[in-house]
Amino acid sequence: MATPSPSPNSARPEPDLTPASASGPSAWARETWFRLREFAGDAGNATYLWPRWIVLRAVGIVFLYVFAGILREGQALIGPHGIAPLGEFFTQLHQSFPHAFEAFIRAPSLFWLGTSAGMIWFLAWAGFVAALALVLNLWPRLALFACWAIFVSFVSTWRVFSAAQLDRLMLEAALLLIPFAPAGLRPGLGASSPPRPIALLMVRWLLFRVMFEAGLVKLTSGDPHWRNFTAMEVMYETSPFPTIFGYIDHSLPHAYHIFEIVLTFVAELLAPVLAVFGGRRGRWFAFWTWFALQAGIQITSNFGWLNVAAIGMGLLLFDDQMLVAAAARLRLRKLGAHLAATASASSARAIGAFRLHGLRVVLWFHFYLTLFFLAKACGVVVDNLPYALTWPVHQLWEFRSANGYFLYASFDPIRYQVEFEGSNDGGLTWRAYPFRYIPQREDRVSPFIAPWYARFEATVQILGWTGRKSPLMPAVAAHLLTRNPDVMRLFESDPFPDRPPTLIRMRGYRLTFTDPAEHRRTGMYWHKEPAGTYLPMLYLDENGQVTQADLSPADEALRAKDYPTAFSAYEQQYQMGNLEAGFRLAEMYLRGLGTTADAARSHAINADLATAGEVQAEYNLGVDLEYGRGVAPDYTQALTWYRRAARHGSLAALLSLGVMHINDRILPRDDVEGLTLLLEAENRALLGTDPAAGFILERQPAAAKRLMERMSPADIAKAKRRAADRSRTPVPAAEPE
Repeated sequence: MATPSPSPNSARPEPDLTPASASGPSAWARETWFRLREFAGDAGNATYLWPRWIVLRAVGIVFLYVFAGILREGQALIGPHGIAPLGEFFTQLHQSFPHAFEAFIRAPSLFWLGTSAGMIWFLAWAGFVAALALVLNLWPRLALFACWAIFVSFVSTWRVFSAAQLDRLMLEAALLLIPFAPAGLRPGLGASSPPRPIALLMVRWLLFRVMFEAGLVKLTSGDPHWRNFTAMEVMYETSPFPTIFGYIDHSLPHAYHIFEIVLTFVAELLAPVLAVFGGRRGRWFAFWTWFALQAGIQITSNFGWLNVAAIGMGLLLFDDQMLVAAAARLRLRKLGAHLAATASASSARAIGAFRLHGLRVVLWFHFYLTLFFLAKACGVVVDNLPYALTWPVHQLWEFRSANGYFLYASFDPIRYQVEFEGSNDGGLTWRAYPFRYIPQREDRVSPFIAPWYARFEATVQILGWTGRKSPLMPAVAAHLLTRNPDVMRLFESDPFPDRPPTLIRMRGYRLTFTDPAEHRRTGMYWHKEPAGTYLPMLYLDENGQVTQADLSPADEALRAKDYPTAFSAYEQQYQMGNLEAGFRLAEMYLRGLGTTADAARSHAINADLATAGEVQAEYNLGVDLEYGRGVAPDYTQALTWYRRAARHGSLAALLSLGVMHINDRILPRDDVEGLTLLLEAENRALLGTDPAAGFILERQPAAAKRLMERMSPADIAKAKRRAADRSRTPVPAAEPE
């Protein structure tokens, strides 16, 4: 009996890797090469019509969310009367880059044709229609190009509002899916236009990088949370919009968090390797571990469309034959037969050699660009490479279509966020503008909003975390003072229905989750403590103009030794809620400048500022209590405030804690801990930009020498190791209270 020949569209059977059939270096090399070609769709008889069809629909749905978000927030963010108007940005570009081509490279955008509100609406609606066409499978290549061209027009011009990597993922995916998609106006399944191996390789290469780079940077970034398995203890608490499942997950035992970290590394390091070299079994394993990771993040953390898009891209690991086999295993015979029959009709049309070679050149050039980001994820300092090699990366960066995906390389262990608070009674009472989704009330967690991306609130959250003082925040405050309806609609409600505010301040807060027992007892999800002023307040002057609180006239009077004028100005500003003025006022009371010396009043102001979360005031309060400035000396309370200030990042507090150990004001004596604190203060002063760095470096050596003179070499070595470990954490790890 003759052996039946295989169907031309049947999958190549998995090779036998037993020692008898695959032994020796040459056999291993052949098998590895075959796996690479199979991953690229250039080996075996697999087809990819149904996976492609599903992926394109998924990408189209995500783009619907993208452009719906722009329609909702675009005018408030970049409109002519928005927070960061496009017109101002393009004016600056013209001034900085007079040559049109260079200016276009810096901002590749259709907004060069106009920056009016109408243009923003037109492009947003055009993008939405293009995304809908992609979902409906109408001219998918043109629809993808339109989605890419329109979205890059927004991403390259709204600057601070596109800090997250999920925008870049959609841009790169849209660009690479254009040659992957079927040709024609209504291609159906695209049997006459199956994906070419080079196009399949590049979209799978994108998926590989999204997976693998995210795992690599966790190992190369040096963040201790991944090494000591504490990452999940802070991830949910500090994620942009944690849900009720994020709260529950945060409260689970440490053993479960270790399992989550193991799953993360399996999905981001092992799974992508198996997807390339493990054949179909490896790709099934890669997909399900990737799905489990992304689905878990989706329901706990609300990262916009990032996780939905990642799962959708994961479908690229499939081929038609894998889906047919899955249908058979699930006993869905009719579905399996339909999938097999439709996929068997695949037959590629020939295209001209010039077009084919052109496609290969473009895609391999894109591959070249992405190698720099992969190298960066591996820890290579790519900026040290010859400029001739990196020049294309720099020139094309603003297109955001060749990217690195460095997700959660490090953590900020404390959730810090900025809120806008207004007053309509001269600063006597303050009301917060309620965000729609950011955790703000202690008794609420974020609702489930993903794949919706709350761009404005996410931007506010990101800018608060960076620690840099962004001009975006006072711009928002100014629009709230002038009652801009577009900007006010970004918030859940107007806290001033009675009388408009005349003062707006930007306050920082630290939030930590409560434990389940406390939640059951109080109904609260969060502990919320003030974290001081983010930026000086804004107010309406006597002419109704928006003015930012400015202490420079008072500072000038102080330098000129016109103490009464300076004192009066600081006092007026402090009463209006300008906490920065409080520091000057406390110093003037302490030294008797412009007023009668009153150390008790100085101490009271420091206490008020410390209660408001000002870190410098927490340190000052410790100094008051240690040395009896305006209050009876109290080493125990001084220790408490120094520790609080150190926990919040004060290097001076670390130094003071070390000195208290030297002077035996902390009992029982612990010289190792004292030296650890002094060395940690020095390490952070050398690495950071803290204003107290010079003060630390000037006084630390003598203090450390005094302590080491009474310590053994073993204890000194122990303190150095402990200080080195603590100095690697993003926020100083002071002694527990």
